[in-house]
Amino acid sequence: MAAFTAKDVMTLREMSGAGMMDCKKAMVECDGDMEKAMDYLREKSLAAGAKKASRIAAEGIVDSYIHLGGKIGVLIEVNCETDFVAKTDDFKNLVHDIAMHIAAAKPTCIAREEVDQAELDKEREILRAQAMNEPKPKPAAIIEKMVEGRIEKYYKEVCLLEQPFVKDPEKTIQQIINEAIARIGEKISVRRFVRYEMGEGLTKRQDNFADEVMSQINK
Repeated sequence: MAAFTAKDVMTLREMSGAGMMDCKKAMVECDGDMEKAMDYLREKSLAAGAKKASRIAAEGIVDSYIHLGGKIGVLIEVNCETDFVAKTDDFKNLVHDIAMHIAAAKPTCIAREEVDQAELDKEREILRAQAMNEPKPKPAAIIEKMVEGRIEKYYKEVCLLEQPFVKDPEKTIQQIINEAIARIGEKISVRRFVRYEMGEGLTKRQDNFADEVMSQINK
């Protein structure tokens, strides 16, 4: 029998936000290993999100996040299925956390399907040239694998859903949303966002506002 206590189950519940019975089952399935149990619950959250993916989410809220005396601002629309859920603190906090993450992490799109193809082709060209210019020559097939590996990293840098959540880098934004779906029981989706940074595009002294946002979040 797996060695764990009721206190361990409660700790897992506090860490994951999942239900008590789900946490107990996860601990049983994972022989009392807390880390594996967390992964188990995350996988179940992903499954729960997949089941709801085809449902219609036409309610939700538009939220804003303004930071550093008005130097960075984010507007975001996140959808759910019912007005009731849209008014809950759980949903509002999720949306606000995502807006704050956008301010810090500077994603350029929601998902990889939205990455501009011309931008992607340009990135591949740059990465391919970098790989070919490395001191030790490599076969073309290896170079292509290197390029595609770096493209995967690029997706994680620019796509909101694939970025590590700034408040918990062990989870992606998609995982945070999936966990909320499992708790709330409705489809949740980020529809659109816009991020403004004061002076962006103008010739001026370089200020790294994103790093300042991160430092405030991590306090």
